[in-house]
Amino acid sequence: MTSTDIDLLAADVAWNLSPLLDGVSDPTDLVTQAAQCAADLQIHKGLISTMSAEDLAAVMTELAHVHELLSRAGHYVSLRFAENTADPERGAAMQAINERANEVTTTLLFIDLEWSGAADDHADVLLGSPALNQFRHHLENLRKVRPHLLSEPEETVLAETSLAGAAAWVRLFEEHTSSIEVEPIPQISASPMPLMQALSLLQHPDAGLRAESAEKVTRALAPGVRTRAFIYNTLMLDKKIDDRMRKYPSWISSRNLANEASDESVQTLIESVVSRYDIPQRWYALKAKVLGQDTLHDFDRMASVAQSATSIGWSEATGLVREAYREFSPELGAVVGRFIDESWIDAPVRPGKRGGAFCAYGVPSQHPYVLLNWTSTPRDVATLAHELGHGVHGYLAREQGIFHQSTPLTLAETASVFGETLTNHSLLAMLTDPAERFALLAATLEDSIATVFRQVAMNRFEDACHNQRRTEGELSVEQFNENWASTQTQMLGPAVDVTEGYRTWWSYIPHFIATPGYVYAYAYGQLLALSVYARYQAEGPDFVPAYLKMLSAGGSQSPEELTGIVGCDLTDPGFWQAGLNIVDAQLRAAEEAARAAGHHI
Repeated sequence: MTSTDIDLLAADVAWNLSPLLDGVSDPTDLVTQAAQCAADLQIHKGLISTMSAEDLAAVMTELAHVHELLSRAGHYVSLRFAENTADPERGAAMQAINERANEVTTTLLFIDLEWSGAADDHADVLLGSPALNQFRHHLENLRKVRPHLLSEPEETVLAETSLAGAAAWVRLFEEHTSSIEVEPIPQISASPMPLMQALSLLQHPDAGLRAESAEKVTRALAPGVRTRAFIYNTLMLDKKIDDRMRKYPSWISSRNLANEASDESVQTLIESVVSRYDIPQRWYALKAKVLGQDTLHDFDRMASVAQSATSIGWSEATGLVREAYREFSPELGAVVGRFIDESWIDAPVRPGKRGGAFCAYGVPSQHPYVLLNWTSTPRDVATLAHELGHGVHGYLAREQGIFHQSTPLTLAETASVFGETLTNHSLLAMLTDPAERFALLAATLEDSIATVFRQVAMNRFEDACHNQRRTEGELSVEQFNENWASTQTQMLGPAVDVTEGYRTWWSYIPHFIATPGYVYAYAYGQLLALSVYARYQAEGPDFVPAYLKMLSAGGSQSPEELTGIVGCDLTDPGFWQAGLNIVDAQLRAAEEAARAAGHHI
């Protein structure tokens, strides 16, 4: 393999996970340390609800240490498993650690339960004490969950059996989908390719190659679709039972509570996005004209409008992203540089590797890690910038500790979308050729459409499936297919033909399986991040300190308080429409660029 090939494939970009082990050679040693600390905490059983603020702070400090040890071990084995889900030894190691960690955390359930059961007046006094500043928001959230908690024996049974329930089905899904191989596509490879690589070809400017890729993806999905449907049915049933036992009013309520968002506010977001489905529909109608087609097929949606396929090597891509972050803030640029230079990223596509991309925060005492499946496309550059946004957010929030490092999912996409937008604007400023400018503006708009409108359409799919599962029983493959086709068609509009093969493509999407209800958070985060970026454009460099303060706060405050730091008001009824207006402006910019590039639209 030449150096050019290595750079295009990011073949030598691998993370170093050893710092997670904190000097030990075996992750089980960390679990053993955690178990001893958990045993020491048992002396407080029965006392949590009446403790002083100082005593509770001491308990929470030790509890944080337990979670730190378990998280180190858990992230080490899970990230190794993500490298190769086909390796049974890695799977077994992950399962062993998860089982032991689950045993430890189950013995500590009494802390959360007793605190949740404390008298309101006593809890209010404690929450007002400076001694609990480091844990206040976490403790407040535990009180909010109180109406949905079961008794300690019931919670113990559920915790003890959790790894044999939903978690096991999620792992099965991950192993199953990671092993899917797509038949060779001669123009690209003489060998079968991973599903994610085949899906990336849907961005190719060659219509025939897109059609062939889509056909072969559909064929690759076909043999296991009934298995994936059964997994999804089982997990929906598990959630139905859990929601009933915990008295959640709807399938989405527990997710909303975890996101610190009311059912009503989430419904307002969804309705606002659905009401502007005209934005993606106008774009797809325009894109069909640009591509010289009467209508688009579903596999044409992500086709590049560039005149030729562009391959971007790892060195060029990381240089662009690093500089975009540095120009905004030298501090953020330095953090991004550490991810790139210090083996915090695993980039290349490999057989058995988990699909997609993610950032794992790990533990506050260590840095986050980023996983990619790099195929050297322009969209991969956007994905790199996106995941590094997550990375800098987690890195800056480390001082908040393990209970507050992460934000609710509704704010989790803020820094990632912001970083992606920074990179796109830097790229746009470099381009003078009208065709190239149009291609970049189109890609930027399509990212917004994918993140806002497609994710809400997927939320509508989830909503239909969960509600059907609760009222009608187990869904057939055809019912899943129909829900997917109908909710996608509502968003795509008349300019896109949903093909028969596309009807099964719901079946490889991991969010439906691992994190029910997650997808609307993408729309929430995208619209929020665009609004935050608009404030940056209005305020210039004066905005940067407030933005860094918000990131550094992690999840230590409510979403309203966190976004208030940068001047955004989530309680404003017009907030979501303002974000949607920004996407509409992206569409108008793309339309103008298309005309400048000589397209007759």
